[in-house]
Amino acid sequence: MNITCVMITARSASVEIEDGGRYFTKADYDIYINDEYYGTTDTTITGIYGLKPDTAYEISVRENGRENGRVSLHTEKEFVTLNVRKFGAKGDGVQDDTHFIQAAIMACPPKSRVLIPAGTYKITSLFLRSGLRLELEKGAELKADTERTHFPTFPPVLESYDEESEYILGTWEGNPLPMFSGIICGVGVEDVIIYGEGIINGNASKENWWYNPKVMNIAFRPRLFFLSNSKDVSLQGVTFMNSPSWTLHPFFSDNLRFIGVKVQNPSDSPNTDGLDPESCRNVEILGVRFSLGDDCIAVKSGKIYMGRKYKRPCENLHIRQCLMENGHGAVTVGSEMAGGVINMTVEDCYFRHTDRGLRIKTRRGRGRDAVLDGIVFRNLTLEHVMTPLVVNSFYFCDPDGKTEYVQSREPHPVDERTPSIKKLVFENMDCTDCHVAAAYFDGLPEAKIEEIVMQNISISYAENPKCDVPAMSEGVEASSKRGLFARNVARLTLDHVKIEGQTGDAVELIGVDELEKKD
Repeated sequence: MNITCVMITARSASVEIEDGGRYFTKADYDIYINDEYYGTTDTTITGIYGLKPDTAYEISVRENGRENGRVSLHTEKEFVTLNVRKFGAKGDGVQDDTHFIQAAIMACPPKSRVLIPAGTYKITSLFLRSGLRLELEKGAELKADTERTHFPTFPPVLESYDEESEYILGTWEGNPLPMFSGIICGVGVEDVIIYGEGIINGNASKENWWYNPKVMNIAFRPRLFFLSNSKDVSLQGVTFMNSPSWTLHPFFSDNLRFIGVKVQNPSDSPNTDGLDPESCRNVEILGVRFSLGDDCIAVKSGKIYMGRKYKRPCENLHIRQCLMENGHGAVTVGSEMAGGVINMTVEDCYFRHTDRGLRIKTRRGRGRDAVLDGIVFRNLTLEHVMTPLVVNSFYFCDPDGKTEYVQSREPHPVDERTPSIKKLVFENMDCTDCHVAAAYFDGLPEAKIEEIVMQNISISYAENPKCDVPAMSEGVEASSKRGLFARNVARLTLDHVKIEGQTGDAVELIGVDELEKKD
């Protein structure tokens, strides 16, 4: 067993227990700090809190009294702590504590901590600043107001004085539209860490933010955590719940880390995606638990305006040791991906009770910059996932989504509107209790999926599997065949792919140019 430190602050650390488990460890382990008992864990990524700044520690992991490994670490230095209670925050759930907490944030010097002690703090939007360390102590809850008129509105596009450039604070579903500021909001910030065992509660329900969720009322719904044009930002340990819309939404931001975070929204909550990096670079998602009402992770890069103008893909994402459950898709790409998605690796994760494992959503009209390439899924456990792998190139979102141009299965001219999918790799996946299909790959006839590689994949079905058709795609009839369906793929490699319990042929290929089957 190997024990490593994956994140450290002045007051906390996260360690990884490498015992072969995926999100959960294979056994329960006791954590010791300097040989004193700290607690018990059953997760591969475990947060440790209550440490002292600028101090050396020995963290050991034990099972039944026997030490399995240890790691040495030294916490960072800290200048001062600013307790929000001393700034006037009450934490009684009644007083609006926004201004008092904001005052502490704005007064915080570099390498210092703003502390939210135990209590319930009513807030609207809190704005981050560069160099901030914000700790939510165990028992602390930031609970959002739900009165729309109390929230600032971000305008859609601000034209520069020279009328040549523009400033866009963020987007609503891939387009620059009026939206409320995030409940926790960072614009143009650097070097920020939010950590701790506390809760950030959007307080959304069907009586407020989830009522008529698609209708713009003053502005579109706020995100629970929103970043714009920022870099070097980390979240550690905090629980995010009851988000008004997308939960964690970084936009045009770089060098982001999400370590040991929890995202909890009701399974019937509308569009409460867990984490939606949009046109972001260098994103690490490690040990995060998602349980919500839409996609767990949805990778995006804008609709056609943003993709064509800025040509900024979402790139270099590493998703590891995460648990995705009760969502539509465990990891979704699109459908707002006009800037492309490049180099995304998902590994050592556990998906359960989601509709899909991977879900790629694209369509004609996304544009030639909507390139998907370097998508890798490996070392995954999927349990009761309806369809493990889905690629839909006919996703009918937007007002023109059901037009002949978008939905036609006949070839169309390749032009500036045509998206492309290059290489997808799936390996070492164990999928049980599936329902609708093992995999469904539907490429464009004029721009086929260039290459799909499937290696060492085992798929079995539930005792009474459901029959269904691809969501958001027209002209596809339900079939009792539950194997692998591939249409318009240039090259397909199947290497030790086992599908058990399907009816009819295990593999149905239409318009596949080259098939290499090694088992």
